[in-house]
Amino acid sequence: MKIGIIGAGNVGGALGTRWARGGHSVVFGSRKPESDEMKRLVAKAGATARAAVFADAVRASDVLLLAMPWEATKDVVTGLEDLAGKVLIDATNPLLPNLAGLAYGATASGAEQVAGWARGARVVKCFNTVGNNVMENQDFGADRPVMFYCGDDAGAKQVAKELASGMEFEAVDAGPLAQARLLEPFALLWISLALVQGLGREMAFKLLRR
Repeated sequence: MKIGIIGAGNVGGALGTRWARGGHSVVFGSRKPESDEMKRLVAKAGATARAAVFADAVRASDVLLLAMPWEATKDVVTGLEDLAGKVLIDATNPLLPNLAGLAYGATASGAEQVAGWARGARVVKCFNTVGNNVMENQDFGADRPVMFYCGDDAGAKQVAKELASGMEFEAVDAGPLAQARLLEPFALLWISLALVQGLGREMAFKLLRR
């Protein structure tokens, strides 16, 4: 796939590196693509990765990953052009400052806001419910961590499923995009358990069936 990373911080860097090393063509979008930080990231990701400004990352890609702090999301997304038909995987969480809660919940979600800002894009929520350390290394021995995804476009959801499954997550369809109203609080649960309740970041959730 041709994947553009909109926001090459911890999450975008981790996912983009995994995908580039897996053979996908990855463009890390950044306001400062020539920075030393971006050069180090591209070198780590390998030969199929490069850095560019956001607009170039969008033009070069069929699939986009949105991974940035919530407070910057609206300005960045509304400033993007040529989104029509592109798959936009939203990995953001609408966190309040100091992890005090979520800006949306129960009756709305950050993903639905993103879908309203990203005109013409096929938005799917995914990669928001574990930390970047688990995205870098999802190995829990015999167990596979679950990665839920949701969206209103079947093709976009299939892309998210393939990318998550390719990283050895158990990719599970959680339903329409409105289900992000559940996945975003689920992410806050991971954050709370890991950072507040003392379980640490080396944890993930597993789906059990019988």
